[in-house]
This record gives sequence, C-alpha cells and structure tokens, in this order.
Amino acid sequence: MDFVSAFLSNDSTFEVFMEQPRGFEEGGADYVWKLRKTLYGTMQGAHDWAENLDKTFEGHRYYKSRADPQIQSKVHDDELTLTSTWTNDVLGASSTLEGEHLAKSQLGSSYEIKDLGEAKFILGMRIDRNIDGDITLSQQVYCDCLLNCFNMSSCSPTTTPLSPGIVLASEDCPTTPDEENEMKKNPF
Repeated sequence: MDFVSAFLSNDSTFEVFMEQPRGFEEGGADYVWKLRKTLYGTMQGAHDWAENLDKTFEGHRYYKSRADPQIQSKVHDDELTLTSTWTNDVLGASSTLEGEHLAKSQLGSSYEIKDLGEAKFILGMRIDRNIDGDITLSQQVYCDCLLNCFNMSSCSPTTTPLSPGIVLASEDCPTTPDEENEMKKNPF
C-alpha cells in the first residue's frame, strides 16, 4: 500500500522555513515560507510522519518490533498480521484474507491509501510465491542494473573467482620482509 500525501497529513512540530519556489514568490526575494505541514524530503517531515504513523498503528493495537521499529505486528485470536513500513509505503502479510482486509480498512480509515495489490517488488527485490505458500526473494533485477551501470552486462559469469577445489594456505600469501619476520615471531 502507498499512503497518498503522507507527509501532508502532519502538522510540523518545529518551525521550518524554506526559500520561496520559483513562480510562487510573494512579498519579494528576501521573504521565506514557514511550513505549516511537513514536507517530503525534509528530515523533520520524515520524523513527524513516522511518529504520526506509529500513533496510528498503536491505536489499531499493533505492536512495534524492538529489533526494527518499522515492523509492526498484531495478533488477534489465531490471526497474525505483520507490516513493514518504508517511508510512505507499507508491505504487509496476514495469516488470513480477513486479516489483510481488516488491516487495509483500518489504515484506510486513518489515511488516504492506494492499494497496490499483491507485492511483486520491494526495495529492489523481486518477491515470488509458489502454490505451497513458500516465498522467495531475488535481487537479480538489482544485479542486472548494477552490471548495466558499470558496462558489464555482457561479461562472462563464473561460479567462483578461483578454480573449485583449490586449497589456499598462509604460505601462499605474498608478504613483505617485515611481515615475514613478524610471522616468525608470532605465527598466530
């Protein structure tokens, strides 16, 4: 899901000023604007949006993970719902379809949301599900992008940088005379 105009849902908790955008100047070139709402791209905007969203999840009886504050969970009877927030996007999973619909309706009652359907990509990773319910993540698209970026898309792939079965030992490592003397004194 995507939160529509997420940052504009929050009042700014600090005084934040910005230069007037070109074409929207009022009062002269020396004037600035004071933001009444948070703005995407500002540190304060991200902070205020995260706090606002945390309160919303709390109000819907979700618990924040101690390991990762962007992970929220909710257990109701035998149903588990998990969400992971990345700025203004949420990836979620629930043990039942009813849990999915409930989570979407609760967040939809608090914010304008856009349901993006079943997740196929998140943070550069492809998400695949088989009929057994197994989930796999792949970074092939990201790797292909990196290869294209560095003009290596036609390079020959190899499984390892060295021949399989090669045995390496510390004696094979090149050393300077000082390092060699040190190794003789302290071989560990």
